Amino acid sequence: MEERAYCLAWSQIPGVGPVALKRLQQRFGQLSQAWVADLHALATVPGMGPQTLQTIENYRKSVDPSQLLSEHQQRNPHFWSMADAPYPRMLLEMGDPPPLLYYRGQVQITENQGNTPLVAIVGTRDPSEYAKRWTRKIAYALAQRGMTVVSGMAEGIDTQAHLGCLDGGGRTIAVLGTGVDMIYPPRNQGLYQKIQDQGLLVSEYPAGTQPNRAHFPRRNRIVAGLSRAVLVMEAPSKSGALITAYQANEYGRDIYVLPGSLDNPRAIGCLGLVQRGAHLILGIGQLLDQLGMIPPLQPEAPSPSPLDIPPSLPPEQATLLATLVQLCEQSAEGSVPFDLLVQTLNQPAGQLSGLILQLELQGCVTQLPGMRYAPRM
Repeated sequence: MEERAYCLAWSQIPGVGPVALKRLQQRFGQLSQAWVADLHALATVPGMGPQTLQTIENYRKSVDPSQLLSEHQQRNPHFWSMADAPYPRMLLEMGDPPPLLYYRGQVQITENQGNTPLVAIVGTRDPSEYAKRWTRKIAYALAQRGMTVVSGMAEGIDTQAHLGCLDGGGRTIAVLGTGVDMIYPPRNQGLYQKIQDQGLLVSEYPAGTQPNRAHFPRRNRIVAGLSRAVLVMEAPSKSGALITAYQANEYGRDIYVLPGSLDNPRAIGCLGLVQRGAHLILGIGQLLDQLGMIPPLQPEAPSPSPLDIPPSLPPEQATLLATLVQLCEQSAEGSVPFDLLVQTLNQPAGQLSGLILQLELQGCVTQLPGMRYAPRM
């Protein structure tokens, strides 16, 4: 509960977005530790400039995280923070996961754990009859196979995807660009209620958040991040569905495309994805076979105890220690040679040697044979 309060508090600071929040968590291990860190330690986090640091300092003086959480929960009783065990595992793989994910409907924990495969279906708000028909058929088939369909509850392809899944008796997740208490577009009121009864509505925006043009491209990354694969059914050359596909590619998700005609401008974006290596959907059986070959998620390894990097360390020492920790995590030996540190940090060898010696004297670093170094846990 304490860590949840600090996750909420950090997420409310202007200039501290999802990327910065994840970097803080990686640097300090816990956001509660970052909250009490001094500005010198915070300055070692990439992207923390003087203006942001001053904003953080002012905000921390005026806010009690526990009280903030208590007040926030009055209007937003159902949400997960990155610190909560039920927070969707697939989102944690992203470089910019939503710090808070609000929800309404029926929670299925196997979806959050990644054990139930989630497949996104996206596309234009003005689809052809061909695209609508195939979207319904594919969503129905995925539901029958026990997969959960993810989409954005927009008009067009999104709506057809949700309806096809519901018709198949499956579960569907709608990722909204508004608060989960808002119905947008208004004509989807009936669909909203069906999803609430038979699936889940999620959003990174708190209750009462109205539709905003900037929110919808942002929510597309959550559609991509939640899913093991993304199906693009029909999309013109400028489409939010293409944003979802590009983000899915960055997250290492598989992308599938419904083939369209060169005569159809609403299919040009899909053809461009094929040119970039997306898989073609050549039939429901073939698609189900390919989706069935997506490897299952590996069991989550126990989280290692984070190294306690003293907040009082000068910035250069803190940066060196954080870099050493990261390199050692990637090394099979659990230690790294001095030359690699010099190359990574791009600092003179003499200067770096002095910094390492200071960390050794403080008990933060151990020197091993062969001029190799490791953090002292």
